[in-house]
Amino acid sequence: METLREIGYQADFRVFNALKFGLPQKRERVFIVGFLKPSLFDWPVGGTPMKPLSEVLEKRVPERFFASEYIRERRWSVLKPTKEPTIWHENKGGHISAYPFSCALRAGASYNYLLVNGERRLTPREMLRLQGFPDSYKIVCNETQTRKQAGNSVPVTVVEAVLRKVFEASIWQETNGIYNQQFPTMNGQMRLLDKSKSNANTKTPKRRKISASVSAK
Repeated sequence: METLREIGYQADFRVFNALKFGLPQKRERVFIVGFLKPSLFDWPVGGTPMKPLSEVLEKRVPERFFASEYIRERRWSVLKPTKEPTIWHENKGGHISAYPFSCALRAGASYNYLLVNGERRLTPREMLRLQGFPDSYKIVCNETQTRKQAGNSVPVTVVEAVLRKVFEASIWQETNGIYNQQFPTMNGQMRLLDKSKSNANTKTPKRRKISASVSAK
């Protein structure tokens, strides 16, 4: 933060938990926002009700996602499945906990680090849902790579909430779900940088650069 301020940014940071932004995943990440010019920026407050796991978990899951009988029996000897779905988490010390949400997805975690009802692993689609990706998001790589992508991702709903506030502080307004700059509207198209490439045969309106920097770690 000190370095950002030394190079001219008015910067601030917050730690946000995906649980506060509608996702059933306990995932805390640091978000940093900086402006080169004075701006009235307010951080989002969260408070969106958490989506239940029943809306995230798939109904039919292939057999390959189920843990071995040995692992299932070991989990069930410690805890018993409940009526509502839960995701069981085993920490490095071997302690097992069950929650109505997922602990943070991790790209390099053990395959049995998180088990639905203590019996099966999350599918790639379920992991993407836990990060806030819509089902329209196409999975174009194998399960191992998708698992890594989900584990390395930043929760979509948190990023969206922060960016909305950045746009508002940068004199943008929302119209029909699209952010338009008030002066000018730029034909309803959202553009953040002057240097974006355009089609050589297409004339595009002059774009205004927004002096803002957003980072999530």
